[in-house]
Amino acid sequence: MHTSAAPRRTRARCLGHIGVLGLLLGAVVLASCQTVSQAVAPPPPNYGAIDDKLAAAGFIMKPANTQQRQAMLLRIPQHQFLTRQKDFTIHYVYADDAVCICLYVGTQQAFDQFKANQVQQQLIDERQLIALTWSDPAWSWGAWGPWDTTVTEVDFSYGESGW
Repeated sequence: MHTSAAPRRTRARCLGHIGVLGLLLGAVVLASCQTVSQAVAPPPPNYGAIDDKLAAAGFIMKPANTQQRQAMLLRIPQHQFLTRQKDFTIHYVYADDAVCICLYVGTQQAFDQFKANQVQQQLIDERQLIALTWSDPAWSWGAWGPWDTTVTEVDFSYGESGW
């Protein structure tokens, strides 16, 4: 039986095209994953702002200005609070090897103030997110064109001027 070489070449060419398409599809999927992860990733922490907040709350900055202090600074967890108790006194320690290359040391009162300031800042941030009811007789909503009023659950019609 005689087998023609043409069908084998066509089949090989098709398999080659399928392989190339598979590689292209894989590259697109990987690129889209990278794009999604970059879009979802939170911004890096602003350690400089944290240092400012620690100082404002009453923490004392202890610079790592000797070789011994620098070596010790790198041995403890960074950018988180640690407690140190001596006798009946608790001190809070915050190590920063990125901005000030120092330790911040504070009392219970300073730590409580830091937390209170954080809560206050969260309340300020939330207030900025609240939608405002705003009115200005010179403002024309109609200049912005019609809004989608086909949604049956919510009535978006506000009169003749459009929205």
